This record gives sequence, C-alpha cells and structure tokens, in this order.
Amino acid sequence: MFESLSEKLQNITSKMRGKARVSESDIKEMMREIRMALLEADVNYGVVKEFVADMTEKCKGADVQESFTPGQQIVKIVRDSLTDLLGGQEGEDKLKVSDSGFNIIILYGLQGAGKTTTAAKLAKLLKENGKKPMVVSVDVHRPAAAQQLKVLSDAVGVDCYIDPEEKDPVKIAKDGEGKARYMLCNYLIVDTAGRTVADEELMEELRDIAAAVNPTEKLLVVDAMIGQEAVNVAQLFEQNIGMDGFIMTKLDGDARGGAALSIRKLTNKPIKYICTGEKVDAIEKFYPQRMADRILGMGDVVSLIEKAQANIDEEEARKAMERMMGNNFNLDDLYSQFEQMKKMGSLKDLVGMMPGAAGKISDEDLDDKIVDRQMAIITSMTKKERRSPSILNASRRKRIAAGAGVQVSDVNKLITQYEQTAKLMKQFSNGKGGFKMPKGFAKQASKMGLKGGLGNMGGMGGLGNMGGMGGLGTGMPQGLGSFSAPKDDYDDGTPFVPTGRRDRKKKRKGRR
Repeated sequence: MFESLSEKLQNITSKMRGKARVSESDIKEMMREIRMALLEADVNYGVVKEFVADMTEKCKGADVQESFTPGQQIVKIVRDSLTDLLGGQEGEDKLKVSDSGFNIIILYGLQGAGKTTTAAKLAKLLKENGKKPMVVSVDVHRPAAAQQLKVLSDAVGVDCYIDPEEKDPVKIAKDGEGKARYMLCNYLIVDTAGRTVADEELMEELRDIAAAVNPTEKLLVVDAMIGQEAVNVAQLFEQNIGMDGFIMTKLDGDARGGAALSIRKLTNKPIKYICTGEKVDAIEKFYPQRMADRILGMGDVVSLIEKAQANIDEEEARKAMERMMGNNFNLDDLYSQFEQMKKMGSLKDLVGMMPGAAGKISDEDLDDKIVDRQMAIITSMTKKERRSPSILNASRRKRIAAGAGVQVSDVNKLITQYEQTAKLMKQFSNGKGGFKMPKGFAKQASKMGLKGGLGNMGGMGGLGNMGGMGGLGTGMPQGLGSFSAPKDDYDDGTPFVPTGRRDRKKKRKGRR
C-alpha cells in the first residue's frame, strides 16, 4: 500500500536526515518534491497545498532539539505532519458502543467497493476480539448478494440472517435485528445495497433502513482504487445520510493512497479500518501514526508484534525455541517457521513493518511463492531426512528436487540457509536450552551475511537469500513416476512417492 508515495517520501527524507545544516533553499526544494509526490499519489490539490504550506512554516520556525541534527528535526516534522493528515497521534478511532450492549453497524458504499466481503471480515475481527456478531444482507437488488454473504459468514463461523424471498430491505433489517437480539448477539452488521452511481432512490432506501434499526455506527466502505472519486463519494454520503467513519478497501492493489490521505482531511471523519487483501483476515484497525511510519519507511513494530501474537501458537513457538537452544534444530522446525510466517501475511507487508528494511530487499525476493517452494522441498523429504539433514547426499538431493519440481541447486540453497541458521543457534546456545552471547558474534554475523539486519539471514529471516528461484512451480510435476527412497529410511524398501504434502494420506509400514 502507498508503495509509490512511500518510495518517493523515503528518498526525500533520506536526503535531509544526515544534513548538519539546512538552508532555506533545501527546505524549498524538499517541499517542491513532497508536493509532486503527493499530487502523483492522487491527493486532493487543496489538501496538498494546505499540507505543504503548514509544513514549510514549521520547518522554517523549528527549534532544533539538542538530540537531533537539523535534518533529523525536519524528518520528524514531516512524520508528525503526515500523522496529523491521516488523523492525529491519539491512535485508532474505536467503534462506538451502545449503552444497551447491542450495537448495529451499517455498511454503505457503491457497488463493487467490497461491502459484502468487508462485512464478513469485520464480523470475523469482532469475533476474535471476544464479541458475538451476526451479519444480515438487505441487498435485494444484486442477484445472489445474500447468498454470497451467507457463504462468507459460514466460512468465518459467524451467524447470518438472509431472506431471499423478501423484497423489502427495511423488513429484512428489522427481522435481522430481532434474530440477533434473540440469539444474544452484541453486534449486528448490516450489508446494504449499492449502485454504480449513488442516486436519490438508493439514498432514500438507505435512510429508511437507518431509521428502522437506529444504527450505532454508519460506516462507508470506500474503494481506494478509484482515487479522487472516493472523496466525492464520501462527501455525497455524508451530506445525504451522515457518516461516522470509513473503511478503506483494496489497499493491496495499485491504489496510490491519495484517497486515504484526502478523505480524512476533507470530511473530518476518521478511517477506522483498512482492508489489505481478499482473504477474510485481511482487515486491520487504522492507526494514523503507524501508517505514517510505514509510509516513511520507519517500520511498524507494534503492528508486527500484534500480528505475531494473533497468528503464532505461543506453546509451539516456545517448544521450537527450546529445541533451537538445545542444538536440536532440524528441517521440521524450519518448516514450522515457514508455516507461522505465512499465517502473519505476505512477506512484503511484514518487511514493510520492520524499521529500516523498506527498500533494502528487492520485490523479487519478497515473492510469497518462494516460501511455498521452500516448504515443497521440505515436504519432499522423508521423515528421517528432515530430522537428520546431515544425511542429505547428492542422490537424495536429486530425488528431493524432482519431487518438489525444483532444481538441485534450489535444494542446496535451502540446506545452506538451514545450516547457517543452525550454526547461529548453536553459537547462542549453552547446550542446556539456555542462551549465551557468542564470542566475536559481530564478526561472524558479517561473514554469514547478517550485516545490516535481516536481509541475508537464513531461516525465517532468510528473505534476502531466497531469490534466484523465480518461475519454479510449487506443485508436483506431472508424470514423474516413483522415486526409490534410500533403503535405510524404510524397513521394507517401499518406493517413496513425493506428494508435496506434509501429512501424506497413505501410511507406509516400517517408517521410522
């Protein structure tokens, strides 16, 4: 998200960061570049003009703090100004809560903005936070709209009320409210109809629904891909119905970010959630300061930690750490790390949350298919090979490569990464499951490619060294036939057929 804008602003601020003296011409040049970057990101011209004028004034009159160079102080001003533009430093805008304990959220938006999917995503998020939500579809115009919501809600384990035979959206909304109250739900999410163009007929229907159920929150789902038109849509809905906030969708696509930067300033309404993908878990609360830090390449460690807490099994992570510290780290553990990492989201998003990592690793090395290929290589091994990688000779590696649909060199790369990680863990371990700082660690880390941070680290951090595998299939090539497993892996010498799946359906006798 904001990829183009982020790259330009990072280049601008990096020029200023090391300056011991900043002249008026430096400030003028920086503001010109920031203005162009924002306009190219499709930010509203009036917003850009006001933003740049305000920031220019702050830079010229800034009292340089003792702990900052003048250049660093100006970078701080850019960061604070961007945070203010996105909504301020107070943090996320929370959903309103009714005194009765029963809350109704109505989602509005144009057709194609992603309301139905967003309804399921929001319900899943509320459920994970200990709430009991229900969703209801009052879209009587789009064919199969109600059924789509039912399928999505079933997938996330949330109750759904639909009535495909009823053509009155107001009655469906009232019936849905009654059903939610009867089932002791504390949140009802209403998915409304949309149009390609917001006409008076639609607005009247939406006003009637709102009057019937008296919503706690009225949120407008805005497609970030439509640029400046998103601001016009927001202002239209605000004038006709009144909004409490926004949910920005499709920020994982080619959206330049202008809508998100403009909509808060022009409507004075907060962005409450952002959707960063098509999957039902691709929704997160919107934090202005965190987003400003990510745009400027300063990372977002708090969000990264929250993702880890939400997706990583703490008990499994503890056991894995004990094995690593006890010098028992094997390829099963590496596979488990890859699984945990995939649960947290795309590699590109994760790297963007790491301070200083943005721009240091190429997009080719952040292809999520790379992790899939690494996992396919591991699952093409026998149980003994995964637990004792030292036995992987040339013939075994050739068989594994054929089973995973990759080259032998790709298997070698994975084993090299594993060995580097195991070696590092051994240096940190005291052999008893404890932790120690190895002698000469900095020098050794540099030799292993760890200099400068995460980029070249093996294992879970091995993003930098995963390149060079582009274009390789993740699945099993057709017509490979059977590959004979080494005799010492099975007692009966049964031919081993790699399937590319960790848990093979067919159990073989005598497996160790």
